[in-house]
Amino acid sequence: MQLYLKLTCVLSPLTKTLNHMDLHWCFFTILLFFSYPNLISCDQEGFWSLSCGSATNFIDSSNISWVSDYNYITKGNTTIVDSNESIRFFPHPRSRNCYKLPLNYASSSLILIRVSFVYKNYDGLQQPPLFSVSFGTAIFATVNLSVKDPWVEEFIWRIEKENVLLCLNSIPNGGIPVISSIEFRPTPQGGYYNGMEDFTNKLIRKRYRINCGFTNGSIRYPLDQYDRIWDPDQDFSPFHTSIGFNILDTFNTWALTESPPQPVLQTGRVLARREELNYNFTLQNLGDYYIVLYFAGILPVSPSFDILVNNEVVESNYSVKTWQVGSLYLLKKGIQNLNITFKDVTFYPLVNGIEVYEIVNIPPESSTTVVSALQVIQESTGLDLEWEDDPCSPTTWEHVQCEGSSVTSLELFDMELRSISPTFSDLFDLKTLDLHNTSLVGEIENLGGLKSLENLNLSYNNLTSFGTDLDGLINLKILDLKNNSLEGLVPKSLGSLKNLHLLSLENNQLQGPIPKALNKHNLEIRTSGNLCLTFSPSKCYETTPNTSIDAPKVSVFNKKKQKLHSHLIVVLGALGVVLILLTIVSISVFIYTRRNKNKAEVNKREDVQANDDVDLRNWNAAKAFSYREIKAATRNFKQTLGRGGFGTVYLGKLPDGKLTAVKVRFNKTQLGVDSFVNEVSLMSSIRHQNLVSFEGYCHESKQQILVYEYLPGGSLSDNLYGANSKRITLNWVRRLKIAIDAAKGLDYLHNGSDPRIIHRDVKSSNILLDADMNAKVCDFGLSKQVTQADASHVTTMVKGTAGYLDPEYYTTQQLTEKSDVYSFGVVLLELICGREPLRRTGSPDTFNLVLWAKPYLQAGAFEIVDESLKGTYDDESMRIAATIASRSVDRDPSQRPNIAQVLVDLKEAYNIQLSYLATVEPPT
Repeated sequence: MQLYLKLTCVLSPLTKTLNHMDLHWCFFTILLFFSYPNLISCDQEGFWSLSCGSATNFIDSSNISWVSDYNYITKGNTTIVDSNESIRFFPHPRSRNCYKLPLNYASSSLILIRVSFVYKNYDGLQQPPLFSVSFGTAIFATVNLSVKDPWVEEFIWRIEKENVLLCLNSIPNGGIPVISSIEFRPTPQGGYYNGMEDFTNKLIRKRYRINCGFTNGSIRYPLDQYDRIWDPDQDFSPFHTSIGFNILDTFNTWALTESPPQPVLQTGRVLARREELNYNFTLQNLGDYYIVLYFAGILPVSPSFDILVNNEVVESNYSVKTWQVGSLYLLKKGIQNLNITFKDVTFYPLVNGIEVYEIVNIPPESSTTVVSALQVIQESTGLDLEWEDDPCSPTTWEHVQCEGSSVTSLELFDMELRSISPTFSDLFDLKTLDLHNTSLVGEIENLGGLKSLENLNLSYNNLTSFGTDLDGLINLKILDLKNNSLEGLVPKSLGSLKNLHLLSLENNQLQGPIPKALNKHNLEIRTSGNLCLTFSPSKCYETTPNTSIDAPKVSVFNKKKQKLHSHLIVVLGALGVVLILLTIVSISVFIYTRRNKNKAEVNKREDVQANDDVDLRNWNAAKAFSYREIKAATRNFKQTLGRGGFGTVYLGKLPDGKLTAVKVRFNKTQLGVDSFVNEVSLMSSIRHQNLVSFEGYCHESKQQILVYEYLPGGSLSDNLYGANSKRITLNWVRRLKIAIDAAKGLDYLHNGSDPRIIHRDVKSSNILLDADMNAKVCDFGLSKQVTQADASHVTTMVKGTAGYLDPEYYTTQQLTEKSDVYSFGVVLLELICGREPLRRTGSPDTFNLVLWAKPYLQAGAFEIVDESLKGTYDDESMRIAATIASRSVDRDPSQRPNIAQVLVDLKEAYNIQLSYLATVEPPT
């Protein structure tokens, strides 16, 4: 590649104009020209170039290696355009077409990403497309190939994750998106930070990068070792007195963190007479811009000048010393036009390079909990809803609406859900939920955590019971339950929903009085199509044998004045007195009966509470701590160990010096008293070396506190991929030992306890490790006892954790020991693959661990095994563990082994691994 030079043509007029310039300078510069060394190829470390649509890898004329994009996208068609250039286009109607790109760079480093788009009438339709381009959650550009073809976008971004999506987003009537290439390049160490307030949640999009004084085309690699493209100098003024100036000496650039290439520093735009040198740049968007100016002492004098941006002085009397280099960093906010002026002070203003970047804010990502929940919900629909990456940015998913990064609306009507899964309760910012006509049956459940919910539509289903979850929807405004099969009475608790203004109960099987708590002037209640639903109970009985009961079409309760003809007043008045007397008698009887009934219910609840307290005191195996003892043991709840579904866990120390984990219930936890009593009851009656030891409880002053032994090793999940995983790597034999310990604990619950116990929430975070890495199962708040010895299952509402939930239990609500086996199979897959059950990164086929890993393991393909285990395990040991894990997560429970069979196979895999280690590691 030849360096463009205009040395002789520039020096002659410049020396005539600049009387102070020594002619010997010219000869010295010419001598440098003849001694200028040949350019050599630069190191390409950190270069990654994708040729979109290319079927093969190749090396281009600049000796840059290119690879096909086939491994990073599964959508689109390919073709060849002019000059044998490949492209990928996306003809199928979908909003987003995404590349999943792994980033093999150091975390927090800056990288340059360049994306090229080419149309060249490849389809013969003369219809260049219009579409947007997003990176992660940010839409950073709108590509209009009718304006410019090819179109190149370039930006600099700080790496914050291992993988990122680059997507082409369709615009209505914008045509078919198309892409040509994607390039990743490293940036100079420490470059582009000066003058930037912060790179957090930002990227900078290149608008201009000018090689001042150079007009013969662009330069890039190998002249710029970082492969930045420097465009020719065209936007300066005045043209007749601002001349290009070149020298060939090499500058020391150690002071410039951006490391501009030598050819940029060796050329400059110089103002030959004492006027103003101007650069005018048109900016596409109103926004904030980051500007870098480069200066090099290419003149035998040291000029000084003022620098103005949009007529505002940003640097006064700036000086450029001979043979020295410098840079200036500017941040201008809220501008749409950019004028840079160099105003003479002494000698001759000059500039060597200009970079202008638009600052693009990257929207925050949605909660990983919410994303995982939505992915599980998508799986339960049996449909491909094209839910990828983030639900809110850069564009919202279909059926979803957002406010910022929060999912606030979900509409899944006319789908086959059958039940409301527990994962719905993880959508904690939801304001609107529409599940009408989704084949829901049974009780309304798993909605109690949606404290922000304002509009709930469950109409046109087959729901039969209100349940208790509606009571907690404190912000609910509209509740639509029409056209279901709801039976019995309307719950009095709905009256506590202070914001409710529309309750639609039409076409159900409800009857009896509507609670007076719902008789509000601002609440409209629609009741048509029920047996008898009214505030006045006597109306249900004011019929004769020959009169049919027709429910009112709509019941909206307000007072109406009626005017009667005067000649009817006497007759109707008499009848009215009789009716009033009858009504008073009826109401009196009803109130008396209801009051006695309520009193009985209150007494019953008090008896139940008293019985609970008596039962708790009678469990001699568990110590009953006073609240004062708990506060002393935890030093007034000083050190927090973590938080779970039950509440906060604190470190405690008993008087005998034993360390404990003290679980204090949240005031508004959804698990409730039943979970607390259940766990105390179970843990007081069982004891096993692989179950966390129960030390006692506290049930006073409205407190619900559980005290367990303290296990310092943390949870299995934390050691696999949490904070502890960065400090400790679990080898394969240790993982098998942990699995065996946990299986022993479950085997005791299923086969050694009387009655049998189903854990119902087996997961890696409920397997704790002691100081010697021995494993114990914990958290029995959701556990169920199988009281009948010959019972095959327990019918109960679905509870558990997304990613671990047995799909058969989810569908049928029939809980069996095989449900625990399924969940434990997921834990085994975690041990093998070293990743969580649900994750948002990667391609959609990798979101769910079971769906992703099972086909590989069944085929004996161990490339998905945790990278940290590679080369350290026996293949037969891994095969046995992988087989039992795959069988355990079979969708058909009859095909799953029981926990005893799982334990046998794990022990076999463990012994094989021990034998293998004895052969590869010398004894110590």
